[in-house]
Amino acid sequence: MENSFIGFDELKKLYPNEWVLLGNPQMKNTSVLGGIVLFHSKDKKEVCYIGRDKTANYSTVTIAFAGDLKQHRKIGILKRL
Repeated sequence: MENSFIGFDELKKLYPNEWVLLGNPQMKNTSVLGGIVLFHSKDKKEVCYIGRDKTANYSTVTIAFAGDLKQHRKIGILKRL
């Protein structure tokens, strides 16, 4: 992979519905604007474990999903009796 900055819109085109490990990401609040692609995969755990070795030369890294996450997830809340 080349070491050049890629914007998030371009990431969505290059790696649709994949988890992407980014080096030196550019952020705005909690949104990822882009970064240097270090590793990508459809499996988030694979990105975490295999990508870990590729992060040594970067001061900051982040993982982003280059697609649309399901907005209607049901989260159960348990109430203690």
